[in-house]
Amino acid sequence: MSITATELKENLSKYLLLSATEDIYITRNGKVISKLTNPFQERVAIARSLFGVLPSDVTAEEGREERLSRI
Repeated sequence: MSITATELKENLSKYLLLSATEDIYITRNGKVISKLTNPFQERVAIARSLFGVLPSDVTAEEGREERLSRI
């Protein structure tokens, strides 16, 4: 999403909430000057991609032990 700096000033709380789910590009005179983003967005995407990696019959402890045994 792209918005002007003036729009950001007038509706800051709205865009802070939106930045949790998408990047907000702030423009001035038609040029991008900043990006408002969620610093944890990448971590959440990585965590979601890992769901279902371990078989359902393996406990978290067994998975941890297997991972540590490879080091």
